[in-house]
Amino acid sequence: MAALCALSAISLRAQVVTRQYDAARTGATLNERALTPATVNVSNFGKLFSWPVDGDVYAQPLYLPRVDVPGKGMHDIVYVATSHDSVYAFDAAGQPREPLWQVSFLDAGAGIGPVAGTDVRCPFISPEVGITPTPVIDRQTGTMYVLARTKESQGMVSSARFVQKLHALAITTGAEKFGGPVEITAQNFDPLKELPRAALLLANGQVYLTWGSSCDIGPYRGWVMAYDAKTLKQTAVFDTAPDAGQSGIWQADNGPAADAAGQVYVITGNGKFTVDQHGRDYGDSALQLKLAGNQLTVASYFTPANQNLLDQTDRDFGAGGPLVIPDDQPQAAGKHLLIAGGKDGVLYALDRDHLGPKSWQNFKLEGGVYSTPAFWNGHLFVLATNDALKDYALADGRLSDKPVASSPNTFGNPGATPVVSANGTRDGIVWFLETKAFRDYQIQRPSVLHAFDAANVARELYNSGQNASRDAAGPTIRFTVPMVAGGRVYVPARREVTVYGLLRVI
Repeated sequence: MAALCALSAISLRAQVVTRQYDAARTGATLNERALTPATVNVSNFGKLFSWPVDGDVYAQPLYLPRVDVPGKGMHDIVYVATSHDSVYAFDAAGQPREPLWQVSFLDAGAGIGPVAGTDVRCPFISPEVGITPTPVIDRQTGTMYVLARTKESQGMVSSARFVQKLHALAITTGAEKFGGPVEITAQNFDPLKELPRAALLLANGQVYLTWGSSCDIGPYRGWVMAYDAKTLKQTAVFDTAPDAGQSGIWQADNGPAADAAGQVYVITGNGKFTVDQHGRDYGDSALQLKLAGNQLTVASYFTPANQNLLDQTDRDFGAGGPLVIPDDQPQAAGKHLLIAGGKDGVLYALDRDHLGPKSWQNFKLEGGVYSTPAFWNGHLFVLATNDALKDYALADGRLSDKPVASSPNTFGNPGATPVVSANGTRDGIVWFLETKAFRDYQIQRPSVLHAFDAANVARELYNSGQNASRDAAGPTIRFTVPMVAGGRVYVPARREVTVYGLLRVI
């Protein structure tokens, strides 16, 4: 009965409105009471059910408690976006199992179809490239913002037109709001070549969208665009490499970060860095962007000293996403830190008051960073490729030079973005998905959900391979992140979302 009471209490408070739980991208949810190191094990925890959907789920599912759906009553809802350009709203407990609502941005009668992987000439996201970035929700206005790609017919004599649109959907019905959708346009923006991977960000009344590339097929550029959250009007556009091109933003699908002042942080990959020669190109750089009026400008930046080598060897700094250490953390000792890392395996702690030219602190991991660390309770949890899950302690504004704990086993390419569920500062669990290497994109195998004790990551609590016949997740997708809310864990996969939770009352 205690577990059921905890589920009820947590569902009233927890919400997941953006990838990695908050705009700082800490990866930590602090309202979880049912899932604890004492309750999560192969005897008590496992697969409950799954939701089949019409496309692959690259986006992290989102969660809102107590949403009043017209004609269907109050529900805790999980929102799922697919590569087939659909958005679903499911009852979080699977009661009922069918969607509460579903919307599609495709219309065969009007000649609006999906963008195929063959259209962009990149096999890594296939067979369709519809909604790849995680949407973001504004609970205050009851709006979900979704960036979707479609292919529109222009008749028998003209080639198809590729389109990207920003949609604003009512969380209760999926209906379009604010006169949306709006088409994404900017000078030199190519809706076919520019691939949105990083999650959407909502900060200071603006929806931020970013772009990279498909398999580095050019020409492409990195973009950051801001749209007014209540009018969907384009506020500002920033091109990361207006002269040299490239400098894309993908960040292993993790989102741009924002600090308490509303400054936005992104990390670019590939491309030339020419700013030190009075140029305008920010290849392989961490950028602090400030919005003033209709202008997005670089307030500060950090570029690794070996940037030219990173570019020449395709070791993108922007393979990992930014993490803002919240200013209210006593362990930060008044230091305003940004964490960033990339393919060369160097993890940087940067001073947000002035990102460069030198880092505040850095150290080398065993493998490349294709992820964003999670931060909870003064600890940074990192899982690089071909490395162990590592815990670095933050004290007096500095991270420990060596991990204070590591998992006994290592994990292959691409590592993973971990998330932490906890009850405030207690009962922390580090969750992540073991997926597959990019060379294995044609191989079908299930994701493996892992849970480690955040107090000592040398102790694994559970993984879905321990009882695979009962608990196997759906076919894996690279760079996916589990979502923990209301005593359950939601795992995005190929054409399904797999749901885990407590198997019995304890």
